[in-house]
Amino acid sequence: MSFKATSEKINLEDVKSATRLTGDVLAKKESRDKELEAIMRGEDDRVLLVIGPCSSDNEEAVLEYAHRLAKLQEEVKDRVFMVMRVYTAKPRTNGDGYKGLVHQPDAKGAPNLINGIKAVRNLHYRVITETGITTADEMLYPENLSLVDDLVSYIAIGARSVENQQHRFVASGIDVPTGMKNPTSGNLNIMFNAMYAAQAQQNFLFNGEEVQTSGNPLAHAILRGAVNEYGKNIPNYYYDNLLETIETYEKMQLENPFIMIDTNHDNSGKHYLEQVRIVRQTLINRDWNEKIRKYVRGFMIESYLEDGRQDEPEVFGKSITDPCLGWDNTEQLVRELYDSLGK
Repeated sequence: MSFKATSEKINLEDVKSATRLTGDVLAKKESRDKELEAIMRGEDDRVLLVIGPCSSDNEEAVLEYAHRLAKLQEEVKDRVFMVMRVYTAKPRTNGDGYKGLVHQPDAKGAPNLINGIKAVRNLHYRVITETGITTADEMLYPENLSLVDDLVSYIAIGARSVENQQHRFVASGIDVPTGMKNPTSGNLNIMFNAMYAAQAQQNFLFNGEEVQTSGNPLAHAILRGAVNEYGKNIPNYYYDNLLETIETYEKMQLENPFIMIDTNHDNSGKHYLEQVRIVRQTLINRDWNEKIRKYVRGFMIESYLEDGRQDEPEVFGKSITDPCLGWDNTEQLVRELYDSLGK
């Protein structure tokens, strides 16, 4: 065997014990989770934003962002519901680069997964308890779901994970909304098959046990664009793309049809300011077509304190992974969205 243990076995219950939600904070989270579920089921017509940094690389910068977002949420809460991206594990296509807080709790330091696990719990806990905003994370590693399952309000399955059977089956046991991205190829059938599996009951082995899930009726589609064999970005948020996605939803008769537009990645070509235009164009499409307005009710936006990205964590609140909208542009976009929804 080429596996070598580099730490003692982790006692996850001990790690979680110091960061469990209780009292008023737990009640606040449960209340917001009910609001979010109503939005996903179409019982609440507010637009959902899953918004925040591409990766949560710096605890204090993330908390500064969270405080600003919570204040803005209060101002727009009657038309817009926001869940903050606190993404702590990042997919790396070739294994190189920053892999997220769970790997490197100090973005300038060496990998330390034991401290990383504690840092992940602590960050989600601090965002919720100190600001009242609830959080989202990406399920890059299915076996790590239990690390944050009691803290997060939204889970995303990424473009490279959505084809994986374990991710699909684990998603069927998640009790919060779970967004499933189209794969990088852009093949919508793969995404819809993943959603079908996630909404169904499943039996499988998970963390050393045979488990049975009840199915996740809040599993839904995230359109994030694609890339062709020549490396060219192929957006899939356009009018015809939305109608095609809606048609497949109706054909498959999945529960709680909901489409979220990922405004970055291959939809924007990672040109962060394009996120503004993509939101604007989608709002026009919603106004133009009643079906699109019914189905397309969410945006995923990558946003941080400063515009753009950097290779090393030098500028406070600037992404070290994908480029993000800075706070000024973010606030302007959210207010523009809010005003548009009131017309």
